[in-house]
Amino acid sequence: MKDFQYGIDQLTSSIAIEIMLGQRRGVLSDKTKIDIERSANHVQHIVDTKQTVYGVTTGFGPLCTSIINANETRTLQENLLKSHAVGVGEPIAINLSKLMLILKVHALAKGFSGIQWNTIERIVWHIDNNVIPVVPKQGSVGASGDLAPLSHLFLPLIGYGKIWVGKEQQETAHVLSSHGLAPLMLGAKEGLALINGTQFMAAHAVTAVVEMQNLLQNADLIATMMLEGLNGSIKPFFHQLHDLRPHQGNQYVAATIYNLLKDSQIVQSHKNCSRVQDPYSLRCIPQIHGASRSAWLHLKQTVEIEINAVTDNPVIIDRDLIISGGSFHGQPIALPMDYATLAISELGNVSDRRVYLSLEGDTAGVPKLLLASTGLNSGFMILQYTTAALASENKSLCFPASADSIPTSLGQEDHVSMGSISGRKLLQVIENVNHILSIELICAAQALDFHRPLKSTQIIEAIHQKIRDRIPHIEQDQPMTDILGSAYTLIKSGELVAHAAQLAHEYTIPYLGKQEHLFNQF
Repeated sequence: MKDFQYGIDQLTSSIAIEIMLGQRRGVLSDKTKIDIERSANHVQHIVDTKQTVYGVTTGFGPLCTSIINANETRTLQENLLKSHAVGVGEPIAINLSKLMLILKVHALAKGFSGIQWNTIERIVWHIDNNVIPVVPKQGSVGASGDLAPLSHLFLPLIGYGKIWVGKEQQETAHVLSSHGLAPLMLGAKEGLALINGTQFMAAHAVTAVVEMQNLLQNADLIATMMLEGLNGSIKPFFHQLHDLRPHQGNQYVAATIYNLLKDSQIVQSHKNCSRVQDPYSLRCIPQIHGASRSAWLHLKQTVEIEINAVTDNPVIIDRDLIISGGSFHGQPIALPMDYATLAISELGNVSDRRVYLSLEGDTAGVPKLLLASTGLNSGFMILQYTTAALASENKSLCFPASADSIPTSLGQEDHVSMGSISGRKLLQVIENVNHILSIELICAAQALDFHRPLKSTQIIEAIHQKIRDRIPHIEQDQPMTDILGSAYTLIKSGELVAHAAQLAHEYTIPYLGKQEHLFNQF
């Protein structure tokens, strides 16, 4: 198993997920220890010399003018965690809480936060032993960082809060006792370093980056199969067209679909048909999917800056330079998450349109409602009701949370990002689009069946067979719950994309002046 050095190595969304899943080990190096202890010594110097530094020798927020005695600094930090743990609602997923721990350790390990070494070691112990705190999903405004969720995340360090044990919640005191551990005594600034930061927002964004990539790849693959099933034209995917409007996402999607279809018998069978052009949901796949892919790339690039940054406050540059700034403000990732929410919603919106199109029945040889015999049977009619419902729900979730701001902290924090809401909405829309694409997958595979004995390309045929191994061709009405579940699993697992990538190793696509393999990370 490869090691990742907290505070030193460059963290990516995929590496963070690997650490969270136990596929990679996060470690603390000797250099990291030196950097952390140096920063902690700077904080102690501030206390010993009675300097006035926000959050170290003063109160917090509107109490920043209240001076705290040296012998009260520990109590100040513990009270900070207790008073700020005011989150409400259902807990976030355990994996999100674990990601928050991983992201926070990496930020603190850079040595600019004044944290103590034993505190960092305890957080890593929580990660390595899957002793994960319970964090409510609501309560952060995404400005002084994610104060409420991070307070819940780190209450267990001082013996409070709750811990996940399997799927059950247990009191921290009991869990620590069962492991032979005692609560920690926080030093000056430690509480502030723990709860100032963007790790709640960033954990949602990291998850979204990985899940969006899987959705984008599945969407291209499923749309290609639907294009085949509905006798769509391959010409809108010619590079000559996209060379004239060279948006990166458009070019990538067009090249991928062209390469997936260029040797298809089905494409050749209607090469000289009388249809002049296809509806937008087929003809404009590169433009629609491509724009969403470009939005994903923006989110990915922004997130990877964020998760390698120091986002608490104040920042200890050295003993003589302590800066109280705004690095905890969530705006830099709140805006891209709102943009990504819109982008992934549109992926579901156009997928619903292709599902509808597949039910109409036309000269493509595909029967109305995708069933050979209807009347007594309703066929696939009601599947599109579900995609319509989910697409509509997504539209209601697309209002940008970052467009709102409500002043907090008696006006000291007079502009907030609401990025925590951006992150939660984004993951909900991603989940909805997983279900929409599941239905398009079922419809696309069914449509392709009606073109036999003609064959598509090797990759599309292999993907179709993989679907048929789990989902049969449907000839009469039947309960669809298990079929929907099987399609969802095929998409969510990334199995279809992995299979396509394995088969496509010999295919390359011209992209930005270089050769890229199909389904490589964009």
